[in-house]
Amino acid sequence: MELPLTLQSYKRFFGFGTFGFDPLYPLILLRSLALALATTLLCIAAGLPLAFYLAGLPRRYKTLGLTLVVIPLWTNLLIRTYAWQILLAPESSLAKAAVLLGLAARGDGLYPGTFAVYLGMFCDYLPFLVLPLYASVEKIDWLLADAAKDLGADSKRVFFHALLPQIIPGLTAGIILVFIPAAGQFVIPDLLGGAKTVMLGNAIQQQFGPSRDWPFGSAITVISMLMVLAGLWAYARASAKKGEVL
Repeated sequence: MELPLTLQSYKRFFGFGTFGFDPLYPLILLRSLALALATTLLCIAAGLPLAFYLAGLPRRYKTLGLTLVVIPLWTNLLIRTYAWQILLAPESSLAKAAVLLGLAARGDGLYPGTFAVYLGMFCDYLPFLVLPLYASVEKIDWLLADAAKDLGADSKRVFFHALLPQIIPGLTAGIILVFIPAAGQFVIPDLLGGAKTVMLGNAIQQQFGPSRDWPFGSAITVISMLMVLAGLWAYARASAKKGEVL
């Protein structure tokens, strides 16, 4: 069988099919990017205070704290995801608490659904942001913060002008480590979100699996790789201008 070189699969991905415009795959792309962005923001919101807390621990407790952060990574992703299915099932304590708080209907679990997907993504990728961020926080020159306070800066200005610029390299590395794999994640959305939560990774798996449409699956894969390379190129350019090395 001969497969001619054509851009038809790329046009189809962006919605320009044989029968007119179809927003299915553009919406999947936007949904995947939105999920990756939300996961990254949640990890930043939780990872920043956690990294500062770990860095402020006495030396004898830091190893224990870092170990607790990475312990979830000692188990397989599938095992962790199946564990969330049990924890969020209708008969679980979390689901019953959600019913009492009015967050879920009686008899309904917290999975499958969007909440389960976001929770699973957040817990799975949080260590990837905390670890590089912690490395940057450990190197902070606190004399700059003291100098800013002596000059009359409040806590907000001290953080944004004296501390944040020093942890930008670790924060940026953490964002890359979270956003890029989260955009292509398919196991967590598939197992915790059900058929209603189709992401870019699920679309690729579908084309190489049941659909057997390898040219289209390859096109989606190439587009995903180009997005990753574009993000890394933008970061490399920004780092080169600042004289930083990842």
